[in-house]
Amino acid sequence: MLLGGPLACLDAAYTSRLVVAACVLFEGWGDGLPTRELVRFLPAPAPYQSGALYRRELPALLEVLRALEEEPVLLLVDAYVWLDERGRPGLGAHLWAALESRRPVVGVAKRPFRGAPAVAVWRGRSRRPLFVTAAGVDPRWAAERVAAMHGAFRIPTLLATVDRLSRQALLRAGRP
Repeated sequence: MLLGGPLACLDAAYTSRLVVAACVLFEGWGDGLPTRELVRFLPAPAPYQSGALYRRELPALLEVLRALEEEPVLLLVDAYVWLDERGRPGLGAHLWAALESRRPVVGVAKRPFRGAPAVAVWRGRSRRPLFVTAAGVDPRWAAERVAAMHGAFRIPTLLATVDRLSRQALLRAGRP
């Protein structure tokens, strides 16, 4: 399933003055190193709005995706795709809609969200699962792939890499 291009992990970090989006591309679910890393900066995020946190990160994620030469065939985000069984959208669903449902989005969340239709994935020796939701692919299929990703710990290596990349870029940008 899903042939013909790279996979991508996306993450964003922000302050009141700046948003940083990071992307790491990779070829296979078991890869431990990215084939490419990319960071993009945007000015101040949208103001905080309860229930609409996606407004802060989505523009930056779209900007980093526009900067890629090759479209990834699937996107992984540190967020929920769906927040409940009725289809209330999380960041991942907003990303999927913004991309006109052209490629699957897999959400990998670290904390439970009451009512979210997530598949729990235990990795490494962790007693806490990750919570996988998806748009454009079966969530059970996505959960199996997340479970098989590289890394001995709870958070797969490349998801940890993209998180670190966005946070470090934000810290560097904040220095005078």
